[in-house]
Amino acid sequence: MNNEILIYPTYFPSISHYIAMIAAESVTFEVEDTFQKQTNRNRMYIYSPNGIQMLNISVKHDDANNNFKDIKIDNQYNWQKNHFKSLEAAYKNSPFYEYFIDDLQPIFEKKHEFMLDLNFEIFERINDALGISIPFEKTTEYFHEVTDKTDFRNLVNGKKDATQIEPYTQVFDNKHGFINNLSILDLLFNEGRYAVDYLKQQHL
Repeated sequence: MNNEILIYPTYFPSISHYIAMIAAESVTFEVEDTFQKQTNRNRMYIYSPNGIQMLNISVKHDDANNNFKDIKIDNQYNWQKNHFKSLEAAYKNSPFYEYFIDDLQPIFEKKHEFMLDLNFEIFERINDALGISIPFEKTTEYFHEVTDKTDFRNLVNGKKDATQIEPYTQVFDNKHGFINNLSILDLLFNEGRYAVDYLKQQHL
């Protein structure tokens, strides 16, 4: 497999995103695409007390300019407070929630204007939490097909991402069983920095 990958920056990326990025020799983020609804560009999936839960950020866009890098967050909705409360309800009893939440909380207090900027800050903060560095480049134009990199842009479509990963202990797995390929936050809060070793053992 080509170890140079092309992938989307997403909102608290899925575990499959991190499996791809950790295994790659070089990462290029697609930033020249048009915005597509119902993808992980502006949503993530967590394990709530009631099972899988989607956390979505409302965005403002128009047909005249639908480039994702220009998509603005609709901050009239108090999504930050709602998402943070959802994470607390889901993970406050996980082994590593208290260890990491203070470093992640500023994400839910700072008002970003653009969705893409938020996703990149999340990427850096998650990497810091994991204790890893993932150098990356950004695309300068959009290509529908690429031949010089392994194209993992399809992983942005969360419901269509068929990646199967090995089970690890989750907070509510005694109620709902193991839920596959959630946000990287699920792995981080449950496994801490052991998450890195786990990610290296998984394959797409």
